[in-house]
Amino acid sequence: MSDGRKLAASLIALVVGSPGAQAQAQLMEDGRQKETQSVVSASGNGYVKTLPTIVVTATANERVTGNVPASMTVVGGDQLRRRPVNDLADALRGAVGISLEDVGQGRRGISIRGMSGEHTLMLVDGQRISSSSSAIAHSDMELGWVPAEAIDRLEVVRGTMSSLYGSEALGGVVNVITRSATDHWIGSLSSYALATDHGLGGNQYKNGFYIAGPLVPGRLGLSAWGEFRRRNMLRDASNTTLSALDRQRAVTGHLGLSWTPDARQRIDVSVDATNEDQAGVYGGSRDIPYQSENEIQRRRYAFSHTGEWDWGSTRAKLYRSTLDRQIWRSDGGQASGPNRFVDTVFDTQASFPLNSIHRLTIGGQFRRESLEDPNVNRIGKKAQNHYALFVQDEMTLADRWELVLGSRFDRHEQFGWEISPRAYLLFHPVEGLTLKAGVGRGFKAPTLKQLSAEFESWAAMGGRGVIRGNPDLQPETNLSYELGAAYEADTWSAGATFFHNNVRNLIDTVRQPTCFAPGRVCLAYENVARVRLQGVELTGGADLSARWRLDANYTYLDARDQITGEPMPDRSRHRANATLAWKPLASLSTRMQLEYIGAQFRSDKEGKRPGYALLHWYMDYALSRNVTVQVGVENLTDKRLANDYIGLYSRADEGRRYFVGMRVQF
Repeated sequence: MSDGRKLAASLIALVVGSPGAQAQAQLMEDGRQKETQSVVSASGNGYVKTLPTIVVTATANERVTGNVPASMTVVGGDQLRRRPVNDLADALRGAVGISLEDVGQGRRGISIRGMSGEHTLMLVDGQRISSSSSAIAHSDMELGWVPAEAIDRLEVVRGTMSSLYGSEALGGVVNVITRSATDHWIGSLSSYALATDHGLGGNQYKNGFYIAGPLVPGRLGLSAWGEFRRRNMLRDASNTTLSALDRQRAVTGHLGLSWTPDARQRIDVSVDATNEDQAGVYGGSRDIPYQSENEIQRRRYAFSHTGEWDWGSTRAKLYRSTLDRQIWRSDGGQASGPNRFVDTVFDTQASFPLNSIHRLTIGGQFRRESLEDPNVNRIGKKAQNHYALFVQDEMTLADRWELVLGSRFDRHEQFGWEISPRAYLLFHPVEGLTLKAGVGRGFKAPTLKQLSAEFESWAAMGGRGVIRGNPDLQPETNLSYELGAAYEADTWSAGATFFHNNVRNLIDTVRQPTCFAPGRVCLAYENVARVRLQGVELTGGADLSARWRLDANYTYLDARDQITGEPMPDRSRHRANATLAWKPLASLSTRMQLEYIGAQFRSDKEGKRPGYALLHWYMDYALSRNVTVQVGVENLTDKRLANDYIGLYSRADEGRRYFVGMRVQF
């Protein structure tokens, strides 16, 4: 390898916001591009494990997946590019402990261990993406920031992570790690189509590209990607004038530069942009259909610096994300927009060994969050500042024991300090076996709308209710425990984890005894709910032969409202996923995937929503070293849910659909 390539490989370890850097460098030394690393799934989702994967989300420092002080799932980008993935919800289907909750109008949120999707913090390369649902009802707009063609891997931490990331990491974290430039030019083009089986629409189309390489070898690298995706509106089977799923059209682009001025430093600058349109037809309060259309513009600007020094490493990031949304309704009814979200964040950290036992990481963050919304107050604008410090100590107690202690201290303008400690213990009694135990506290700050004394929305309950803000709200909190064991052998693996979440001060809308508006129902935000969510996660996988592999996972969840004693609605007690993969030829592979979603409690009057299973089949064939085609059938048994059982299921599935795609690498 040339000196320039060796230098570039070593500098990959300095990438800010690009965890897994050591693995990248090793692959580059092997003369292979980063994406050739096989996928690892810690959840047993049927992804083949060949090389250890380096992750950082659980500690902000690099660790091998088998030695992570957390419950973590890693989904590789190569696997995402082998099947239809419209957004992050599709990408994480079938992962252990993950469910896709319905947030209304056919949209979804990512729920971890039964927690609300609003309690899952989204990150892109370690940079937070605030939830748009804090101001927009039925919103899932944070799920489409990065296309599958640009994803290196997804790191999902199950369990509260406020000790590192602060507010909104109450239930867990999804960190999208993007592909980065290498020491030689690489690129890819991909395209797929997904056709439904019932003539009600819902067809999907996607085209994307990725390119990266050195502009100045050993000094300046470029990465760029783009995507166009479209999903046609899926019509309601019971009334084809209405939407079961919205029409979506989105165009995404990215440009990034990486500069390595010397062997110790790296500077990254990037710009991301997405323009998206969502439209649907809904039944009004008087059963008069109306059309609603959202036009969404997302932007992200990021600057980062990483240094590797004799005494340790440093990292600094300055980034800004914006989301602008315009809404139009054909009936002239009250709209909840236009909206503009702006998040500006500066964070920095230093990590260094104190001695052979302790590795210390300290850091701080400043964040300014602002919202423009016609309902938030009289002037339509509100902002608040967040300040935070955190410290973490990774301790090697002995050859077989590790302890991670950490805490974050967040300062909120309205309710003061919030402290989020965490402790996690690892024990390796024999080679391949890891025992884990952890406890942590997390919080979620009330949203700008919820805290505004002037916030008033007249769109609640289909226009029959009025919601007002409450400046006296306190943060939602979660005290989380887990205990687990995992074993990894050459040809098989297995794991089990028990988890327990005590959630307090959940914010809900409460009906008020009197109402100032005649003929209306007045509601206000209050801290009322207490919830216990506990259960068990089981994972396993085995090579049945040289050509066959089976992977599976199972989640048992007991979710209960501790005030009423009733089960939490819309949570499945049992979930299971399995993948059977067969590779008869070096150029041909195929797999069957099974998803089982158990029955869900709705209410005492409505009873339970029955469980169901979805079966998918995929096949990949390499026409040449650089060209691969994919075909498949999703939902083979044609479960259409709400489109077959009106009023029983909350979301319609497109039913049986046929997939064909192609990917070209160069």
